[in-house]
Amino acid sequence: MSDKMLVHRELFDEVMVPNYSPSKVIPVKGKGSRIWDQQNNQYIDFAGGIAVNCLGHCHPKLVQALTEQGQKLWHLSNTMTNEPALRLAKKMTDATFADKVYYANSGGEANEAALKLARRWALDNYGEEKTHIIAFKQGFHGRTFFTVSVGGQPAYSDGFGPKPGDIYHAEYNNLDSVKALISDKTCAVVLEPLQGEGGIISPTEEFIKGVKELCNTHNALLVFDEVQTGVGRLGHLYAYMGLGVTPDILTTAKALGGGFPIGAMITTTDIAKHLKIGTHGSTYGGNPLACAVAEAAFDTINNAELLKAVGQKSERFKQALEAINAKHNLFSEIRGKGLLIGAVLTEEYKGRAKELLLFAMDKGLMTLIAGANVIRFAPSLVIPDGDIDAGMKLFEQAVEKFLQS
Repeated sequence: MSDKMLVHRELFDEVMVPNYSPSKVIPVKGKGSRIWDQQNNQYIDFAGGIAVNCLGHCHPKLVQALTEQGQKLWHLSNTMTNEPALRLAKKMTDATFADKVYYANSGGEANEAALKLARRWALDNYGEEKTHIIAFKQGFHGRTFFTVSVGGQPAYSDGFGPKPGDIYHAEYNNLDSVKALISDKTCAVVLEPLQGEGGIISPTEEFIKGVKELCNTHNALLVFDEVQTGVGRLGHLYAYMGLGVTPDILTTAKALGGGFPIGAMITTTDIAKHLKIGTHGSTYGGNPLACAVAEAAFDTINNAELLKAVGQKSERFKQALEAINAKHNLFSEIRGKGLLIGAVLTEEYKGRAKELLLFAMDKGLMTLIAGANVIRFAPSLVIPDGDIDAGMKLFEQAVEKFLQS
């Protein structure tokens, strides 16, 4: 079979497991916040690979890091360490509350490690009864069986047989619901410091600080899933930095590699010591290629000027959405922080977010949804203002078409 075989959307149905239903558009090239498909149609990217492409497509610093490392060393095994992994870990610990880093390949794997660590920490310190994990309805933490069970969306976890036990779900932003579940048997409370898949829901100050206090009272670990909110997405290097609450364990992925697969769990020395040699591992976790690209992405984003600009671009996004809404009265709320923004459909258009996404794609704009009622935007953190303005013009055209449908 030729390397240059003709590839078309129908080939997906022929050769791929049918758990996805991708767009008919097949992108072949990206640059900055623009993408081109097989027919050379151009799209503005407000989706960012679901908050992954934090520096857009083919950012020169990431291309350089990938090219240079690709000519040096790709993979070892964890019987050895490597320079990019150690440099990145040092930079991450210097910039955060954490002392120690564990590498994985994805957010789901980072969360799996966090959950296993929390259980092992509790077992070592308090005995076999302290196994309860509290998470939140509409939360999302990955697709491994453990993480999907902890995630609060039964549609993703049902239908695969018996689930891991001792997992309980409270209501986000409802502190009383956490109080009703937490006890001295709780080993960890796991949450997103802004719910992404659940609809772009920001935590109230009372809620997030109250959860931390409850964890302290009951000797439970607070685990922040920052897979989507981390690495500059909300205008801070990590979202916890803007909340006045420090977790015990934090997970990071998506934007960490700027598009190259990598995940990490970070924590303190005292907690980390419970993952002794042999208790957990990953064949590819911490490989030099991923870590070299992630180091370049981390260096670029861990910059006060860039992070400040995220807030400015956020305001530009929200003002444009509010202006569109003032004319068309389609959204009940524009919410979110930084460049993770949700536009919530009014009751009249409830359940039709996917339709609006498809109209936007037809106009040349890539967006996301967060549930059936919310259009989600997660563009590059360095998207030019001109691309924001141009994309919003396309979005308004899509809104007009949607309202006529």
